[in-house]
Amino acid sequence: MPDHAPPRVIVALDQCDRASIDQFVSIVNPTLCRLKVGKHAFTRFGPALVRELIHQKFSVFLDLKYHDIPNTVAEACRAAAEMGVWMLNVHVSGGRNMLIAAREAIDEFPKHQRPLLIGVTVLTSLDDNDLKQLGMHDSVENTVLRLAKNAKEAGLDGVVCSANEVTLLRKIVGDDFLLVTPGIRLPGDDSNDQKRVMTPEAAFAAGADYIVMGRSIVQADDPVEKLQSVIGSRVSDVG
Repeated sequence: MPDHAPPRVIVALDQCDRASIDQFVSIVNPTLCRLKVGKHAFTRFGPALVRELIHQKFSVFLDLKYHDIPNTVAEACRAAAEMGVWMLNVHVSGGRNMLIAAREAIDEFPKHQRPLLIGVTVLTSLDDNDLKQLGMHDSVENTVLRLAKNAKEAGLDGVVCSANEVTLLRKIVGDDFLLVTPGIRLPGDDSNDQKRVMTPEAAFAAGADYIVMGRSIVQADDPVEKLQSVIGSRVSDVG
């Protein structure tokens, strides 16, 4: 079953420098949010950053989107689990054998050390036209649905998708499959490089288990106040 315990807001640490990350982490606490470490922060600061955040009791989503041959992805998943991350992801488009290898690697660990394993479907920066340029002539919606089914059949715990696909996916994959939604923006925010976006309240109402937010919170004048307003927009879902 999905881990519905609060907090259900994941804040992306996409700042360019370590001082900014440290400043943000110093003013929030693990009861308010979980933290996402992506390629940018991980490439700059490495596993040490992840371990420090975990030491401070934060649940860390390691967002490196593994996509490689099965053995390489399995070894990467083992390394992530050894660090103690709460959740990690792989690209579903890596294929069934890769997904199964990742699942088996995670399952080698005891339950208390076993991170959630989720699959990336279609990036929220892509739309139907982008898929056509890649030679994929199905719609984003149908592609996300197909990849989510593949992920569930391979034993993953859930998928990353845009909030626009959540309602449809929830009907297909059921309630025991995590739906993690990036591309979340507050009213009036710039969508930046995202194309399929939604507000926090709408995403939770659609059935998202977790929402991922970065710039809307970390670049706010008062990040804690902004984070609390997001949590308050769906009190019944995060309490």
